[in-house]
Amino acid sequence: MEMKVRVKKLNGAAKLPSYSSEAAAGADLYALEGVTIPAGETRAVHTGVAVELPNGTVGLIYARSGLAAKQDLAPANKVGVIDSDYRGEIVVALHNHGREERTVNAGDRIAQLVIAPYYVAAFEEADALSDTVRGGGGFGSTGK
Repeated sequence: MEMKVRVKKLNGAAKLPSYSSEAAAGADLYALEGVTIPAGETRAVHTGVAVELPNGTVGLIYARSGLAAKQDLAPANKVGVIDSDYRGEIVVALHNHGREERTVNAGDRIAQLVIAPYYVAAFEEADALSDTVRGGGGFGSTGK
């Protein structure tokens, strides 16, 4: 399914998000400029682009698997959220989980953007919730 998403370049050197394959769910986001990230630290990596997401959708910023596995770099907040009413620059907080300093160069793919629909909940207080087999079982309660 294809949808139109308006993208504004905030800098002439910025690259528009792009899909690396026909069936890719995530569009690659690109670093606007080089950034060095010391081991165990986080740096803001600018993309130089802003998006206009359709109402009822959210932009989810995920790690690129190769960057995370080979360079130890992944979004600091694990999954970033871009609300459909946000019009500012997409900035990715990349964290270096490794033991060595890493450098991101201008034009490098730094994360991926997945656009998904969402629901807005009408939260209502309740005295009780329905029963399930799992119940209140939490961490590890359903087995290995």
